Amino acid sequence: MTVHGNLTGLKANQLAALSRMEARRVPPSRIITPEFAAVLCMLSREIGRQIGVFIDRRGQVTDVAVGDFDRIMLPDFGRVRGGEGRFRGLRFIHTHLRQEPLSREDMTDLTKLRLDMIAALGVSPEGVPGSVYLAHLLPPSATGALHRVLGPLNPGALPDDFILLIESLEAEFAKQVSGRKVTRENRAILIHVATNRQRLPEARRSLDELAELARSAGLDVADRILQVRDRPDRRFVLGEGKLEDVVVRAMQEDAELLIMDCNLSGNQARAIADKTELKVIDRTQLILEIFAQRATSADGRLKVELAQLKYLIPRLGAKDDSLSRLTGGIGGRKGPGETKMEIGRRRAKERVGRLQARLAQLAKGRAQRRVRRQKSELPIVSIVGYTNAGKSTLLNALTRSDVPVEDRLFATLETASRRLRFPRDREIIVTDTVGFIRDLPPDLVDAFKATLEELQDATLLLHVVDIGDPAHREHIVAVEKILAELALSHIPRLFVFNKADLVEEGEVLPFVEAEGGVLISARNRQSLHPLLSRIEQHIWHRAKD
Repeated sequence: MTVHGNLTGLKANQLAALSRMEARRVPPSRIITPEFAAVLCMLSREIGRQIGVFIDRRGQVTDVAVGDFDRIMLPDFGRVRGGEGRFRGLRFIHTHLRQEPLSREDMTDLTKLRLDMIAALGVSPEGVPGSVYLAHLLPPSATGALHRVLGPLNPGALPDDFILLIESLEAEFAKQVSGRKVTRENRAILIHVATNRQRLPEARRSLDELAELARSAGLDVADRILQVRDRPDRRFVLGEGKLEDVVVRAMQEDAELLIMDCNLSGNQARAIADKTELKVIDRTQLILEIFAQRATSADGRLKVELAQLKYLIPRLGAKDDSLSRLTGGIGGRKGPGETKMEIGRRRAKERVGRLQARLAQLAKGRAQRRVRRQKSELPIVSIVGYTNAGKSTLLNALTRSDVPVEDRLFATLETASRRLRFPRDREIIVTDTVGFIRDLPPDLVDAFKATLEELQDATLLLHVVDIGDPAHREHIVAVEKILAELALSHIPRLFVFNKADLVEEGEVLPFVEAEGGVLISARNRQSLHPLLSRIEQHIWHRAKD
C-alpha cells in the first residue's frame, strides 16, 4: 500500500509500520476500535507528525497519509458529485498531537471529499489516545447547518451504529437530489465583496441584480454570499478563509459555478478556480453570455463575438501552464518556439480584424436605411432605459405590435421599429433598443455603438424607468451616464415612469412631477393617453413654436 504525504526523514521501521496499517480491520459498525486508536497514537507520537487513515465501509484501511506536527495534506481522490446523494464510502481518522478539536481545514476536507465522517484523535504526551472529535455532513435544512460535530468523546465509548447513521444520511441527501430539477452545471453561487465604504443596501441590490442576470442566462441560484472587507483581496477578491466556506457551500448545494459580482483579472479568475476547483466567471462574462444566447441576427451575433474576443485577448497574456507548452515545427507561421498562448492571441486578433471589417459592411446598410428614413421626414421617437424596465411592452402598447416580451434582463437585443399614427394623418417611427445596465462592459458598449448610433436621428428619447424597482434612482443615473458616453445628451428626453400598477401613486407622484415625467402602466393602454399627448406636444407643437 502506498503511504502518502510527508515521509522525509522517517526510518525504515517507521515506514514499515505505516504500511502494515493495511492489514488492520475495524468492525463495519464501529468508527474505530480502542486497539487501533492506541497503535495510531503511539506511532504518531513517535514520529512527531499527524497520521491519518482512510477506512472503507467494510472496515478495511485503504490509504495512509502522513502530515506535519500540526496539519496533514490529504491525497487527491478527486471530487464526488454531491448531486448523486451518496458519500465517498470512506471515513478519515487522523491524530492531533495538541489534542485540539477538528480544524477548519478538517471541515473543508470533509465536505470537499464528501467523506462519510472525519475524526480527530487526540494524542497525549505519552502517546496514549485522548479525546475524539467527530463530524459528518448534514443535508440542507432551514437551520443552514452544514455539519454535525460531536466531542470530546472517549475513544472507548464511540457510537457503534456507524453504517446505519451513514445510510440514513445518504437517504436524506438522495431526497434532496430527487426533488431538484436543475443540473449541477446550471447551479451557481453568487459572491459580492463590499468594502466598508459601500453601503450594505447597495451591495444587496447589486446581488439582486446579479441574481436576475443569472436567471436570464438560464442559471439556478443556489446561494448568495456577501462579505464585507476593508478592500478586496488581491488574489482571491474575498478572504481565503471565506473562500473555503464557499467551497463547502458549493459542495453542499451541488453547485458547479461561482459568479463574482465584479470584474476579475485573468490571474484572479485562475487563482479562485484553482483554489476551489469550480468554474469561475465574473459579471462581465455573465452579461456576455446572455448576449450570446439572445443575439439572433447576423449583425448581433458578430457584435457579441467581437465583444467576447476583446474581453478574452488581454486575459490570454496571463500565465497559464495549460497554454504555455511549446509548439511549432514545419508549417509553423512563426517557426519553432511559438507558444499556444501566442498562437491563440494572434488568431483572436486576426478574428477581431475580420469581424470589424464585416461589421463595417453591415454598418453601410444601416446608414442607407437611415438616409431613407430621414428622407421620409417622419419623426423618430426612441425608447431607451434600464434593462427589464418595460420598453418592449411599451412599444407593443403604443403601436399594437407583437415584439417578444419576457420578464428577463436583456430580453431585447435587436432594434425594433414600428409606426405610430396620430390624428390628422400624422405618423412617427417608434424604435425599441437594447436595455442598459450599470457598469455595462465597455467592449459591449463599443460593439453595439453602431446600432445605438441610430439614436442620433431621434427627435425624442423616451427614458423608461421601472418606478417599482427600489433602485430606480440608481438606474436613471446609469442610463444617463451611458447616453452621455454615446454623445446623446443633447437629444430631448421624456421620463416615462412605468409599472405604476406596482406602487402607490401618491408616494411616487412628487418624484415623477419633479422629473417632469409621465406615470404609466404599459400593460394598461388607458394609462398611455398623457404620454401620447406629451409626445404630440413635443414633436408638433414645439416645432410650431
